[in-house]
Amino acid sequence: MKQTLKQMTPSFLWRFGRSTYDSIKRLPQLPAAYLHPWRRESIRRLAALKDIHKGKRAFVIANGPSLKQTEMSKLKNEFTFGMNRIYLMFPELGFSTTYLTVVNDLVIEQTAHDLANLTLPKFLAWRSRRHFPRGLPIPQLPTFLYTSYTGPHFSSDVRGRVWEGATVTNVILQLAFHMGFQQVILIGVDHNYTATGKPNTTVVSQGDDPNHFSPAYFGKGFRWQLPDLETSEVGYTMAREAYRNAGREILDATIGGKLTIFPKVDYDSLF
Repeated sequence: MKQTLKQMTPSFLWRFGRSTYDSIKRLPQLPAAYLHPWRRESIRRLAALKDIHKGKRAFVIANGPSLKQTEMSKLKNEFTFGMNRIYLMFPELGFSTTYLTVVNDLVIEQTAHDLANLTLPKFLAWRSRRHFPRGLPIPQLPTFLYTSYTGPHFSSDVRGRVWEGATVTNVILQLAFHMGFQQVILIGVDHNYTATGKPNTTVVSQGDDPNHFSPAYFGKGFRWQLPDLETSEVGYTMAREAYRNAGREILDATIGGKLTIFPKVDYDSLF
């Protein structure tokens, strides 16, 4: 029925109706997303981070198997954004990423204890606040981002709503723009999974993880969602254009990566 209605409706009218519907659905979230004390603190922190790294470069480290072929030691003195369970690599690296971002509900739910013990600056989805004790001192809280699944757009200022674009990498690209980075370089964005099935379907890992740098990343028993590569590419395209229009750039230095949205660059040539 939904597909039939979509086919019968002019595309511009369908997009307008969908956008309006999504906006109405988000209305109940708005008071807390902007007025809750934890979010007010997060907005204050994000204001202090606006353009803090203006003109600099940063590396966004995704978690694909290609990281095992990447000389990570070269990043020790660079600005870096890690995501999800990148912290499993910290002991081997001998250093942590500059920042860590996690927005997926299942990842946060199953790694909340690990995340709480990490001392680096963390950016988490506002939805994850339920995993933190109400009496937790403000300085011990992560910085909460008000992210959404719907309403595609690129946020140049992440104090407001940030569209997730089906991957935490898209959230980080918006965060890096907010911080003023001139050049953002992707590594580990393999954009290629062995698992197949309907995007966003929750599955349970049956053994070692072949899709990330560590077999323990989404190891046996870990619940995770199948990737939505098509939607992620919509977000990547928005990010590419936002950076270009601002005279900035996103480069892809992933070794053997399948993503074709961004200009490719040889990783070793960057140092």
